Amino acid sequence: MTVKLVGIFVKPDQAQLGALLGEIERWLGERGVAVVSEAETEGWSEASGSASGGLTAKMDLAMVLGGDGTLLAVARALGKRSVPLLGVNLGTLGFLADTASEELYVALEQVLAGGFVVESRMRLEVDVASDGRDLGSYLALNDAVIVRNAVSRLIDLETFADGVVVTTYHADGLIVATPTGSTAYSLSAGGPLLVPELEAILLTPISPHTLTQRPLVLPETCELEIRVQDTRGGEVRLTVDGQVGCALEQGDRVHVRRSLHPVRMLVPPGRNRFEGMRTKLRWGER
Repeated sequence: MTVKLVGIFVKPDQAQLGALLGEIERWLGERGVAVVSEAETEGWSEASGSASGGLTAKMDLAMVLGGDGTLLAVARALGKRSVPLLGVNLGTLGFLADTASEELYVALEQVLAGGFVVESRMRLEVDVASDGRDLGSYLALNDAVIVRNAVSRLIDLETFADGVVVTTYHADGLIVATPTGSTAYSLSAGGPLLVPELEAILLTPISPHTLTQRPLVLPETCELEIRVQDTRGGEVRLTVDGQVGCALEQGDRVHVRRSLHPVRMLVPPGRNRFEGMRTKLRWGER
């Protein structure tokens, strides 16, 4: 992979990162690599500012400085463009942005030398319809979550896979997750861990009324339809990757299928997936 132009993304209002941005820009410039950053960084970054849409048009690499939330937002801004992502973790857990900040320049040296591996991460296309009207379309790297308002009762979500009834979930909500998203909300709701390389769709009910309604792993080829059958008078919302979404009403339908446009993540060669899980999830600790 030849890198001539790097786009650097940071979480908004993080002016304290100005010194780090300047350092990275000088380091890359000495190696003949041009840098652009978001328009919001103008004034505290030396790089040319550009809106996100302009950034993604020509860059060879998108580098994200922040946590997983920042990386999810950048992946959404990239849309269907096939730009490799390098996540540098300045947050806490960092399942997605898993290059540690102290390893930044070692990682960049490897990337420029072609040493990093491009790992394809499956995404979901999520479309919402109501009485034949389109309410919105989204790309999900982690998950699409249908959830009730905290003060309302259970909701009924009739779920179909390839046109066949799976079940009607009577629950606080339902999570449709990718393997990448299996370490996010789905994990806290009791869902299984899936390695990111696996291509599958995970259904995890949130506090189901029936305890036999367990998480379900489906082939990536499945096309799901979730019908909001009964809101019990409460407010229901669809949230994609915890950041965007829309309100849902009784009768609305959410269609979910595998996207043809995965996210391309840069990872170091020979990375031990299970060592990362043991460290971040503290497996084996007492």
